[in-house]
Amino acid sequence: METLMPGSVRPMLAVGGSPPVGEGWAVEFKWDGVRAIVAAAGDRVRITSRNGNDVSGGYPEIVAAGLGEGRSVVLDGELVALDAAGRPDFGLLQQRMHVRAPGPELRAVAVSFSVFDVLELDGRSLLRETYDVRREVLRGLGLDGLAGVSVPPSFTDLPAVQLLEVAREHRLEGVVAKRRASRYEPGRRSPSWTKTALISTQEVVIGGWTVGAGRRAGTLGALLLGARDVAGRLRYLGNVGTGFTEAALRDLLVRLGPLHTSRSPFDDEVPRELTRGVTWVAPQLVGEVVYRTLTGDQRLRHAAWRGLRPDRDPDEVVIELP
Repeated sequence: METLMPGSVRPMLAVGGSPPVGEGWAVEFKWDGVRAIVAAAGDRVRITSRNGNDVSGGYPEIVAAGLGEGRSVVLDGELVALDAAGRPDFGLLQQRMHVRAPGPELRAVAVSFSVFDVLELDGRSLLRETYDVRREVLRGLGLDGLAGVSVPPSFTDLPAVQLLEVAREHRLEGVVAKRRASRYEPGRRSPSWTKTALISTQEVVIGGWTVGAGRRAGTLGALLLGARDVAGRLRYLGNVGTGFTEAALRDLLVRLGPLHTSRSPFDDEVPRELTRGVTWVAPQLVGEVVYRTLTGDQRLRHAAWRGLRPDRDPDEVVIELP
């Protein structure tokens, strides 16, 4: 009798904050990749992005890893590409994120699946079980023996602030602290999970673009960026004009062309001096930037482009600035 394929689950999300203190927390390192929910039963595997899209075709090495061999299971984790030193490299992963059927050349950029939670096993939901129970089940699955799959460590005997320094030393993205007694809350950003990042990033929606000058003449110069506030208004957060590869510039122009609109999509006013020569676009493309600091009016300063985020919906991109 064929094992039924389990359904997918919307991933639980963490809130940003300082490393928590006190007992009752487990701490994991934060991996700089793309969140994924993987459902598997036998040789059938479905990989779903954070916004619910089926991206299985883009990661054939994970589909073929044997995650569902002898069982049905739903796993939560991160798709990552590692650099030569074994550290997650988001720039490398970008080469794979937009491709639905990568050929041999692109598959040279190997993607692995770091699993940090199990949500269902052989038809039994684990969503209401505690973090500790789910981790015990996860350890018993033997996933570390599969090619391209790992179960990163979870620390219950070291303070989060100490592990944050370890992450800094090894140039990792940060840490996530999770309450050991907490249940899994699908689709919810819960204070039971607290993330502390060592680099300042912000997901953004593209609202406009300007033409470049000099060696960038005839192509894209800068993007005008925004995100939604607590009231759902699309706020202007600033411009980004660095961090683009030539391939990214060409790709963005192709994607932005059909989105042209006659007026600003932002709900607040963009400074007039920044609107000269702007081509406004419908706020449908999501990206991510890294930035050094903020101005007094909460605008990104010294921002650099990291890439598009096809795993995000424009309406869920919210302001996470400190």
